[in-house]
Amino acid sequence: MQLEQSYASEPVVEVASRPELWRTIVVLFKLRVVSLLLLSAFGGAVLGYLATGQSSLWAWLVLTVSGTLSAAGASGINQYLERERDTQMRRTAKRPLAANEINNPLTVLWISMGMILLATLLALTVNVETAVFILLGAIIYVGVYTIWLKPRTTLNIVIGGAAGSCAVVSGGAAMGGWSETAVWLLAALVFVWTPVHFWALALAYRDDYSRAAFPMLPACTAPHTAARWIALHTLFTVAAGIGLGLVPQVDWFYLLPITLLSLLLIKRTWQLLAVPEKQPALSLFHYSNIYLAVVLLVIMLAPVWR
Repeated sequence: MQLEQSYASEPVVEVASRPELWRTIVVLFKLRVVSLLLLSAFGGAVLGYLATGQSSLWAWLVLTVSGTLSAAGASGINQYLERERDTQMRRTAKRPLAANEINNPLTVLWISMGMILLATLLALTVNVETAVFILLGAIIYVGVYTIWLKPRTTLNIVIGGAAGSCAVVSGGAAMGGWSETAVWLLAALVFVWTPVHFWALALAYRDDYSRAAFPMLPACTAPHTAARWIALHTLFTVAAGIGLGLVPQVDWFYLLPITLLSLLLIKRTWQLLAVPEKQPALSLFHYSNIYLAVVLLVIMLAPVWR
């Protein structure tokens, strides 16, 4: 009886189930965003390969692992640094660090920094340029965007979009083609696409960003003004997307689906201009994801039809 009582008095340690653990990892390291960045790197790699003819299984493997580690590590640091402000936003209040699901947040910081370091060292086994652009992407996202620009200026995401461009160029570098025109055109596409994507989200949740004191452009201007800025960057995005079809590595086959997708992107943007409210903004946000993903997938299929 005494033995039973002593066992009953022991504190119960709750162990997260596998689905809960996986959900924490996905959200903490923003793996959905990472997957799109990885596609961007693959798109750059294909364009680099088509320009140089260089490719190896090792380069592809390293690009996949190091790109994932670096992007996930940068996302982990971002959530560590913004954990207090995340509690002020309905959209982010349930993130693991904001919701106090992790007992020692500093552990996340150290693990994330280690991931970026490991990614950089691994990328060096391919070439210096790949390592430079993988590390530069993390530095821009954490240092330039998260720490410097995001809390201070409405231009934060405009410049912060360079982090995504670095993913593209790292892919090109892995195939020996980081300086190729096609690679930089795709990097430019990601750069001008980023404000369309994130400003649409910020317009949908402008009150959230205001509460957290983040000066995102849609939270600091009238909705109609923000919609016009989004429309301007939509035109830049479409121009870059169509322009990619004019380089020798891609050619006309790419233009068929991308022209149609570009028209649909313009349509969604026009709907937001007409009604600059949450639902049209979210519609554009989700469609912009589809747009970039399809552009990248079509580019990745280029070696098949060439």
